[in-house]
Amino acid sequence: MFDIVLAKTSELFVAVTEPGFRWARGNSLWPVVFGISCCSLEMMDLGASRTDVDRIGTFFRATPRQCDVLIVPGGPVTLKMSHVVQRLYAEMARPRYVIGLGACTISGGLFRGSYNLIDRLDSIVPVDVYVPGCPPRPEAMMDGVLQLKKLIETKQI
Repeated sequence: MFDIVLAKTSELFVAVTEPGFRWARGNSLWPVVFGISCCSLEMMDLGASRTDVDRIGTFFRATPRQCDVLIVPGGPVTLKMSHVVQRLYAEMARPRYVIGLGACTISGGLFRGSYNLIDRLDSIVPVDVYVPGCPPRPEAMMDGVLQLKKLIETKQI
């Protein structure tokens, strides 16, 4: 009887805390940015007063070991840089998420089909949210972060 009560208590604990963990994960995203091209310049606007991501609990970190979100802003990913992206993803804390920004990251953009480029980011790391545009507007990037937050909180990832 003690084992059954302990098991039920354990299940109850997990059932009660899982929504709390998801809420905490969604409201404390720590991204690392791997800037490649022009979209990385637009990423600076996320810290500006109009689209300040700090107010929704998103704080940029310098090392992937402290982060749970990898933001790959625009620019075609070359074969040499694909290993760096994979290494950054491998060093991140779990659970980990990826946001792909810009047309070049999503589909290769203008340079699609070039001999030394990866056509799509999701061919080297799993991507959770795509933000289209060339370069995407800061409001669209903010919407991408909010979309990831919503996916985490509703158990869709």
